[in-house]
Amino acid sequence: MAQTKKKRRRKHRGTQGGRIDRRPARGRARSRAEAQSRARNRSNKKGGPRVPEAPSWSSAGKKGGIAAVLFVALLAVFGQNPAVAVGVGALMLGFYVPMAYTLDRFMYQRHLRKEAQKRAEREAQRTGAGHAES
Repeated sequence: MAQTKKKRRRKHRGTQGGRIDRRPARGRARSRAEAQSRARNRSNKKGGPRVPEAPSWSSAGKKGGIAAVLFVALLAVFGQNPAVAVGVGALMLGFYVPMAYTLDRFMYQRHLRKEAQKRAEREAQRTGAGHAES
Protein backbone atom coordinates (compact mmCIF):
# COMPACT_ATOMS: atom_id res chain seq x y z
CA MET A 1 0.00 0.00 0.00
CA ALA A 2 1.34 3.40 -0.95
CA GLN A 3 2.08 5.81 1.82
CA THR A 4 1.06 9.43 1.60
CA LYS A 5 3.63 12.10 2.35
CA LYS A 6 0.99 14.68 3.14
CA LYS A 7 0.99 15.94 6.74
CA ARG A 8 -2.17 15.39 8.68
CA ARG A 9 -4.11 18.57 9.47
CA ARG A 10 -5.93 19.41 12.65
CA LYS A 11 -9.51 20.47 12.35
CA HIS A 12 -10.45 24.02 13.27
CA ARG A 13 -13.53 24.03 15.41
CA GLY A 14 -15.91 26.93 14.97
CA THR A 15 -18.27 28.45 17.50
CA GLN A 16 -21.94 29.18 16.96
CA GLY A 17 -21.11 32.86 16.65
CA GLY A 18 -18.84 32.12 13.69
CA ARG A 19 -15.51 32.58 15.46
CA ILE A 20 -12.90 29.97 14.72
CA ASP A 21 -10.52 28.96 17.48
CA ARG A 22 -7.25 28.00 15.84
CA ARG A 23 -5.58 26.96 19.08
CA PRO A 24 -6.69 23.72 20.65
CA ALA A 25 -8.73 23.96 23.83
CA ARG A 26 -6.51 24.04 26.87
CA GLY A 27 -7.07 22.87 30.39
CA ARG A 28 -9.03 20.07 31.84
CA ALA A 29 -12.62 19.18 31.20
CA ARG A 30 -14.79 20.59 33.99
CA SER A 31 -18.20 19.83 35.39
CA ARG A 32 -21.32 21.57 34.18
CA ALA A 33 -21.74 23.42 37.49
CA GLU A 34 -18.19 24.78 37.32
CA ALA A 35 -18.68 25.86 33.71
CA GLN A 36 -21.89 27.67 34.64
CA SER A 37 -20.25 29.44 37.56
CA ARG A 38 -17.37 30.58 35.36
CA ALA A 39 -19.81 31.87 32.75
CA ARG A 40 -21.72 33.79 35.43
CA ASN A 41 -18.50 35.33 36.74
CA ARG A 42 -17.47 36.31 33.23
CA SER A 43 -20.82 38.01 32.54
CA ASN A 44 -20.81 39.96 35.83
CA LYS A 45 -17.90 42.23 34.87
CA LYS A 46 -19.49 45.33 36.43
CA GLY A 47 -20.02 43.74 39.79
CA GLY A 48 -21.15 45.44 42.93
CA PRO A 49 -24.31 47.38 43.63
CA ARG A 50 -25.39 50.30 41.51
CA VAL A 51 -24.26 53.70 42.70
CA PRO A 52 -26.89 56.44 42.34
CA GLU A 53 -25.84 59.58 40.51
CA ALA A 54 -25.81 62.94 42.23
CA PRO A 55 -29.20 64.66 41.89
CA SER A 56 -29.57 67.26 39.16
CA TRP A 57 -32.44 69.36 37.92
CA SER A 58 -31.86 68.23 34.34
CA SER A 59 -32.36 64.55 35.21
CA ALA A 60 -35.40 65.49 37.30
CA GLY A 61 -36.75 67.46 34.34
CA LYS A 62 -36.35 64.45 32.05
CA LYS A 63 -38.10 62.15 34.50
CA GLY A 64 -40.88 64.67 35.07
CA GLY A 65 -41.28 65.22 31.33
CA ILE A 66 -41.62 61.51 30.67
CA ALA A 67 -44.17 61.15 33.46
CA ALA A 68 -46.17 64.16 32.21
CA VAL A 69 -46.20 62.87 28.62
CA LEU A 70 -47.39 59.47 29.81
CA PHE A 71 -50.08 61.15 31.90
CA VAL A 72 -51.29 63.20 28.92
CA ALA A 73 -51.33 60.07 26.73
CA LEU A 74 -53.32 58.21 29.38
CA LEU A 75 -55.88 61.03 29.57
CA ALA A 76 -56.12 61.11 25.76
CA VAL A 77 -56.73 57.34 25.65
CA PHE A 78 -59.57 57.71 28.14
CA GLY A 79 -61.23 60.32 25.89
CA GLN A 80 -60.34 63.53 27.69
CA ASN A 81 -60.38 66.78 25.67
CA PRO A 82 -56.82 67.28 24.28
CA ALA A 83 -56.57 70.86 25.55
CA VAL A 84 -57.56 69.78 29.04
CA ALA A 85 -55.15 66.82 28.88
CA VAL A 86 -52.24 69.11 27.95
CA GLY A 87 -53.18 71.56 30.73
CA VAL A 88 -53.28 68.79 33.30
CA GLY A 89 -49.98 67.48 31.87
CA ALA A 90 -48.35 70.90 32.43
CA LEU A 91 -49.68 70.91 35.99
CA MET A 92 -48.29 67.39 36.50
CA LEU A 93 -44.93 68.48 35.07
CA GLY A 94 -44.79 71.26 37.67
CA PHE A 95 -45.49 68.65 40.34
CA TYR A 96 -43.30 65.80 39.07
CA VAL A 97 -40.05 67.72 38.50
CA PRO A 98 -39.54 68.88 42.12
CA MET A 99 -40.78 65.51 43.36
CA ALA A 100 -38.25 63.65 41.17
CA TYR A 101 -35.43 65.94 42.35
CA THR A 102 -36.40 65.43 46.00
CA LEU A 103 -36.53 61.66 45.56
CA ASP A 104 -33.15 61.61 43.77
CA ARG A 105 -31.61 63.73 46.53
CA PHE A 106 -33.05 61.47 49.24
CA MET A 107 -31.70 58.30 47.55
CA TYR A 108 -28.27 59.88 47.00
CA GLN A 109 -28.02 61.11 50.61
CA ARG A 110 -29.05 57.65 51.86
CA HIS A 111 -26.35 56.08 49.70
CA LEU A 112 -23.74 58.49 51.08
CA ARG A 113 -24.79 57.74 54.67
CA LYS A 114 -24.52 53.98 54.09
CA GLU A 115 -21.10 54.36 52.48
CA ALA A 116 -19.88 56.51 55.39
CA GLN A 117 -21.17 53.91 57.85
CA LYS A 118 -19.42 51.07 55.98
CA ARG A 119 -16.21 53.11 55.86
CA ALA A 120 -16.41 53.80 59.60
CA GLU A 121 -16.98 50.09 60.32
CA ARG A 122 -14.00 49.09 58.18
CA GLU A 123 -11.85 51.70 59.88
CA ALA A 124 -12.94 50.47 63.31
CA GLN A 125 -12.13 46.87 62.36
CA ARG A 126 -8.77 47.89 60.95
CA THR A 127 -7.77 49.92 64.00
CA GLY A 128 -9.16 47.24 66.33
CA ALA A 129 -7.08 44.59 64.52
CA GLY A 130 -4.03 46.87 64.64
CA HIS A 131 -4.31 47.29 68.44
CA ALA A 132 -4.70 43.54 68.95
CA GLU A 133 -1.36 42.87 67.21
CA SER A 134 0.59 45.27 69.47
